[in-house]
This record gives sequence, structure tokens and C-alpha cells, in this order.
Amino acid sequence: METKQLLSGFKEIFGKDGDRIFFSPGRINLIGEHTDYNGGKVFPCAITMGTYAAVSMREDQSIQAYSENFPNDGIITFDLSTIQYKKGDKWTNYLKGMVRYIQEKYGELPNGFDIYIYGNIPNGASLSSSASLELLTGVVVRELFDLEIEQLDLVKLGMRTENEFLGLNSGILDQFAVGMAEKAHAMLLDTNTLEYEQIPVELPEHKILIMNSMTRRELVDSEYNLRRKQCEEALAKLQTVLSIESLGALSEETFEANKAVIGDDVLTRRAKHAVYENKRTERAAEALKAGDLKTFGQLMNKSHTSLHEDYEVTVKETDLLVRLAWKQPGVVGARMTGGGFGGCCIAIVEQDAVEDFIENVEAAYLAEIGHPGEIYIAETADGTKEWDLA
Repeated sequence: METKQLLSGFKEIFGKDGDRIFFSPGRINLIGEHTDYNGGKVFPCAITMGTYAAVSMREDQSIQAYSENFPNDGIITFDLSTIQYKKGDKWTNYLKGMVRYIQEKYGELPNGFDIYIYGNIPNGASLSSSASLELLTGVVVRELFDLEIEQLDLVKLGMRTENEFLGLNSGILDQFAVGMAEKAHAMLLDTNTLEYEQIPVELPEHKILIMNSMTRRELVDSEYNLRRKQCEEALAKLQTVLSIESLGALSEETFEANKAVIGDDVLTRRAKHAVYENKRTERAAEALKAGDLKTFGQLMNKSHTSLHEDYEVTVKETDLLVRLAWKQPGVVGARMTGGGFGGCCIAIVEQDAVEDFIENVEAAYLAEIGHPGEIYIAETADGTKEWDLA
């Protein structure tokens, strides 16, 4: 979205000029799914689809928020001194959580602000619109009030907002990817230590495609939290014979030698995914560094199979997209991305084959599912920051 459109939208809603502009990206995870809360590695990059904000200071203690994506909600107002989760406040709960926790840690804000939001991440597409909004809010507050807050601290507050304010037991992957990203890089992040390495994503002859199933998913639900609980139960069983703090600490060999102690088929499969996916992620990062796209693609494919068979977070629509992708000429690899239960898949495709890929996959998907999917070319982006208005 152009700066001009943002500022004119702000003026139309609030009747005054907005004076600062911010952007927060969405993210895709190239590989390393459901490893973040299991103490493993993830390999995300930020994308140019994201969330924009135009902002202006207020003189009172109110924050007034409006989203161009949810115009029927109108302006939602809350007071700095009485921030509580309210279901009726919908998307602004992500803002509220961030503002509340920033005030708890860094002191009360002297006044509120007006914020106009526009996002071009498809809603419920598993491209991390919630983390994008959380980090956007954090950077807005930090820059408006000249607070000394490291980007990594905002990342952690974003995860706290998700976990404590909204009640979703997710890991740090999304917030970290959105906040710490560098354009033209993916980051290999150890979620246990928060050590990370920025690895160049140089694909001169290939494109990363995002395949949106257009099947909306809601992560704040029992299934996601259930997967985490199952992994914790499996870990507790393994800890009776092994001195480990997380499933991410295990090699495949150690897991195979000790998995019988888990004593439950479902829990064993959940743990197997966490262990094997972690190792796939390490190998995939090494393959990308070495320019070995073939191996990288094979690991993507294995990741999807594991998410389907062992972790059971795929759905008919995402499985179909991946199976269709695997059949197309010029495809290096494909897998679902994000938490699962709908949302998006990604594929790495030879540049010359992209046009046919999009046409073939979209047509076959529509024929089988009965509603269209959407395919976008992913471009990498920097993490959340203020844009220069000049």
C-alpha cells in the first residue's frame, strides 16, 4: 500500500493528519514446523506482505484503533490505564496485550495515540498476521515515545501477548521472524537459546511460491494446544530414562533407541515429528548454504509428509495443494507452512515453470475443492520498522 493511501485513509477516519508510517512483515517458515515450542530449530524469512500503520499522537489517555480490513468494527477505543482482554474488541486485543506489557515493563505511557491499520496478509492464511500486528504495535509504541527497548524484547513481549493475553500456547517462531528478519535472508533460529544465523536466500533461477488454500484456520483452539500437551507428555516419559530438557535435544538415533518408554502410539508420533523435523531443519539450512537446492527440496517434502502422518496438522485442502505441486515440472519441493489446520503451503519452483505451475495448480485445486485457491510469489523483507515519510 502506498504511503499516500495510508495517510488519506487515516485522515478520513480520524479527521486529522497522520504523521508517521510503520510496516511489519508477515512470514513464511521454509522448514521447521512445530519445533519452536519443542526446543528445536526453525528456518523462517519475512515477506513483503504485511501490516501497515499510520499513527498520530493524542493528548488524552485513549488509544483509538481502526482497521481498513475490518471497517464494520469501526473505531475501537481503549484506555491506557484499564487494559483487559475483551472478546468483543476482536483484533485490537493484539494491540492491547502489547501496550499493557510494555507499560508493565517500561512504565506508563504519558498519552495515547490514533492508529490506522491496513494489512495485505490474507486473513487466517498462516502467514503470521497476528505476530505482524504485535510487532507493529511494539515498534509504534517504542518509536512514538522514544523508549529504549531492544527489538528482541519486543519479540518476547509479542510471544507473551500470544500466550498470556490471548491464551495460545505457541512458541517464539512467528514474532522472531517478523521482528528480526533481514531482506534476502532466512534465519536459522535455535528456539532454545535464541541464537540465530542469517543465511542468504539466493535463488536466481527459482521462486518461492505461497499457495493459499483459502481455507481459514483459527490457531487459538484446542488442537494446537493439544499438540503441545502431547509433546510435553512424550518428553516427560523420555525424561525418565534420558537427561534432556526438550525434544529438540534429541538425535534421531537416541529417540529411536528410547521411544518405547513413551508407550503410546499417538504420543510417539508427535515426538518423532518434533525430533526428526528439527534435524531436517538443520540439514536444510546447510543445504541452502551449500547451494544444494535438490536436498533442500527433498527435506521440504519429507517435512510435509511428517506433518501429515505423524503430527496430523494438515487438512484435505493443504494436502491437495502439496500433492498437486509435487506433480508439476520444475518443482524443487513443497510443504505446508505455519501451524496447520488450513492456511498456506509453499513451493520452490524453477522461474521458467512458474506461470504453468500457477495455472495448473489453481485449475486442479478449483476442480477438486470447489472454491479457488490463490498463489503468490513471495519476496523477502526486513523486520518491523518505521518508514521514512520523505
